Amino acid sequence: MSIATVNPATGETLKTYQAMGEEEIERRLQLAEATFRTYRTTSFAERARLLERAADLLDGDRDEVARTMTTEMGKPVAQARAEAAKCARAMRWYAEHAEELLADEEPAAADVKDSGGSRALVRYRPLGPVLAVMPWNFPLWQVVRFAAPALMAGNVGLLKHASNVPGTALYLEDLFHRAGFTEGCFQTLLIGSGAVDGVLRDDRVKAATLTGSEPAGRAVASTAGEMIKKTVLELGGSDPFVVMPSADVRRAAEVAVTARVQNNGQSCIAAKRFIVHRDVYDAFTERFVAGMRALKMGDPTQEDTEVGPLASERGRADLEELVDDARRSGAEVLCGGERPAWPGWYYPPTVLAGVTREMRVHREETFGPVATLYRAADLDEAVLIANDSPFGLSSNVWTRDEAEVDRFVRDLEAGGVYVNGMTASHPAFPFGGIKRSGYGRELSGHGIREFCNITTVWHGA
Repeated sequence: MSIATVNPATGETLKTYQAMGEEEIERRLQLAEATFRTYRTTSFAERARLLERAADLLDGDRDEVARTMTTEMGKPVAQARAEAAKCARAMRWYAEHAEELLADEEPAAADVKDSGGSRALVRYRPLGPVLAVMPWNFPLWQVVRFAAPALMAGNVGLLKHASNVPGTALYLEDLFHRAGFTEGCFQTLLIGSGAVDGVLRDDRVKAATLTGSEPAGRAVASTAGEMIKKTVLELGGSDPFVVMPSADVRRAAEVAVTARVQNNGQSCIAAKRFIVHRDVYDAFTERFVAGMRALKMGDPTQEDTEVGPLASERGRADLEELVDDARRSGAEVLCGGERPAWPGWYYPPTVLAGVTREMRVHREETFGPVATLYRAADLDEAVLIANDSPFGLSSNVWTRDEAEVDRFVRDLEAGGVYVNGMTASHPAFPFGGIKRSGYGRELSGHGIREFCNITTVWHGA
């Protein structure tokens, strides 16, 4: 089996890689297990030194790795550089905060006495090799937000990256090695999806984290459940973006454009469903559609490009099917909706109005620059529409009314509520969803503790 880099701006196959065979996979599993035995005993100071060195190297490599990401999955190069910079900041954040986040905890003295003990503590210990099955849409960030906390906790990582970003996957392995981590601390497995099950079943792999599609999540969760291994899943999203009458409508519409088309619209936390109160629906729609029309679509290697191609031909076809189904069922296409006559897998920023529950686009995730508009009569209807989704990753709410904020925070079914701004991930805040968006959390103290053995240490009187 071969793994290939295909430029989505042209459809040209640029490089092929041979997938690793069973012998090489076995060598890497042995190395991960052996490395963990010693790496787990290193100090936080030593781990932080290595991770800070990786961040420094990444800063120096920013332009090079940005070009690799853009070539492999079509992200505008300016956004790719920003992604690399964000990864370096996250590495430094965990290098600085991990020891504090994983510090021993002491139960209340009264509880220790009541237990019949003289003293007790809770200690966070690493689990071992963790398998990360990662997607192509943020090929650097998705990995770093797993790897930085995992390495700081004393775990070692095995990366199975998406098969269309092998160059980025190999870069990450090389980055951590150049930083001084021993070879077995972070390894890339150049394997197809069919080989994941066997790796996950191996007793040397202690846990898994996956960001990706629902089918991939189900497969990993099923195997991990059978093997009784911890998993964290971050799957799809169809985030609502609610605009109420008290909002700054001009600013909301401006942010809505970015929230929908970031990363060419291929982001789980991109706002996808725009639910607007009837009193400001027309004003918001006019500004939003104008903003979507004004975006510059084209060569992702150019600095002024705002929307590049979708990552794959199949991805574009899936998006077209959703738009065509909505159009046939009565939705109005306010802009976009037709692929350009260019090479590559481009699809224009598109806005659909008049979407109903019967349309596929209402139920399924639009992984590309397609927005759906809904008119809500009041706050109650806005919440009903927002929650009428199988997903529950994040949400965006625009209002200056604190009582409305309280209602949305109480009632929206999502892992995050972002008020008067768009959803973004930051190492200090937990990230993850509910419903079919997955379970568990990445980032923050919650994320670093996901792959720890939370150990009670008790001493008798």
